[in-house]
Amino acid sequence: MRGEKMPIGVIFCSSSIIIGGILGTLFGKYLSVDFKEKINMVFGACALAMGITSVMLMKNMPAVIFATVLGTTIGLIIHFGDLINRLGVLLKNLIFGLVKRKESDISDKEYDEMLLTIIVLFCAGGTGIYGSIVSGMSGDHTLLISKAILDLFTAMIFSCLLGPVVSFIAIPQFIIFFTLFSCGGMIMPYTTPEMVDDFKAVGGIILLATSFRMIKVKMFPVADMIPAMILAMPISHIWTTYIMPLL
Repeated sequence: MRGEKMPIGVIFCSSSIIIGGILGTLFGKYLSVDFKEKINMVFGACALAMGITSVMLMKNMPAVIFATVLGTTIGLIIHFGDLINRLGVLLKNLIFGLVKRKESDISDKEYDEMLLTIIVLFCAGGTGIYGSIVSGMSGDHTLLISKAILDLFTAMIFSCLLGPVVSFIAIPQFIIFFTLFSCGGMIMPYTTPEMVDDFKAVGGIILLATSFRMIKVKMFPVADMIPAMILAMPISHIWTTYIMPLL
């Protein structure tokens, strides 16, 4: 199997969570609160750069904007973000069936909320979903490898409080990302370069929204924006095939 057909980016992401979880569990006590807060700001800046790079690939601005607005509207109407949170609760319960909860200085409620947050972040974030599909479609693993670097340090910081349970999140993440990677490979023959670039641009907008959440500038409904990625390529095709010739 050639390298470009292997889920290299997916493997990087899952491995980074395992390694970060182990490192944080072992050495987390040496990291100060100030360090954790400032490094999170750097994560946000990196996500911002990744989003800008993706948006710059846009070929049909009206199609990209329409897909983003319509997809987010649908997500908000059907409460897609709430669905993801419910799936996160299910995964949390499954993980606790595999590993014992760590004794922590925070309350049980805070522990559960923090664990749910990172499950959603690692498994259902727009960056991972978008990156996995792009990786499967084009063999470009750059985005997922970049995410893996961020995930390494994120897992390390969260495991300071949550313990080794963080490393086990790599299991559902790999299953989800590999499935999306495989789907990306299957739909690639039915796409055009313009459709792919517009899809990347919509993903880039979601990345920008994610970066603003990370640095706490504005809490965009990132999870509810995910349906926009499903609409991106069909709307791009409709725009270039049926609407553009009329203009």
